[in-house]
Amino acid sequence: MIAAVIPARGGSKRIPRKNIKSFCGKPMLAWPIQAAKEAGIFDAILVSTDDDEVAAVAEAYGAEVPFRRPAELANDHAPTLPVVAHAIEWLKSQRGPVRFACCIYPTAPFLKPQFLREGLNLLKTRADADFAFSVTSYAFTIFRSLKRNPDGTIAMFWPENELKRSQDLPEAWHDAGQFYWGCPESFAKYRGVYSARSYPVTIPRHLVQDIDTLEDWEKAERMFAAIQKGK
Repeated sequence: MIAAVIPARGGSKRIPRKNIKSFCGKPMLAWPIQAAKEAGIFDAILVSTDDDEVAAVAEAYGAEVPFRRPAELANDHAPTLPVVAHAIEWLKSQRGPVRFACCIYPTAPFLKPQFLREGLNLLKTRADADFAFSVTSYAFTIFRSLKRNPDGTIAMFWPENELKRSQDLPEAWHDAGQFYWGCPESFAKYRGVYSARSYPVTIPRHLVQDIDTLEDWEKAERMFAAIQKGK
C-alpha cells in the first residue's frame, strides 16, 4: 500500500482554524487533498486530526478520516513524524502492509501532483533513501547574509565573502514544507530528514510560500490567484 497522511489538527494560534480557513475559494485543506488525488499514486489518503470540523471538511473533499488523533499527538508541541508513524501503524493494523508513505502538509496549496510522483520515484529507485522531500532555492545567496549586533550595527555572518560575487558562491536550498516521502521504518525509526540518506525534489520558488502569519496568507492568495490567472 502507498499512503498519504495529512496531519491537520484543529488548533492554530497565529491563524485561527488555519487548516480549514477559506483560501481562494476552498478550505485550505482541500488543495493538498486535491493534489494527492490527482497524483494517482495513493491507495489511501488519510487526514490525521483531533477535530470534528476538520474531519468533516477532509471527508467532503475526498480524504479518509478513520480515526481521531490521540490527545498526546495533538498539542502545540507534538512533532509531525510521530503523527505520521501513528497513522501508518493504524493502516498496517487495519488494512495491511504499507510500502511507502507521504506526509503532506495541510497548508500546501501550491502542491503539484507531478512533484509527489517524482518523490515516490526517488524512493523506489534509491535503495539507500530514508526520505525524499520538497526543497527550493534561496532567492539570494545566504553566504552574504547579515546579522544585527547588540549595539544596533550590522555585520556579515561570513565577512570573507564581502567582496565575492554572488554567482561565485554556492547555491543554497531550504525545505519547501510541502511533503516528505518515506518508508514506514523511516518515520518509526527517525534518523533525521536532513541527512545523507535523503533526496530532494526541487520545487520552483514561485510555488513555495510559508503560511504562518496573516501577511503570509495574503501574499500566498495573491500568488495563487496570479498562477490561476496565468493558466
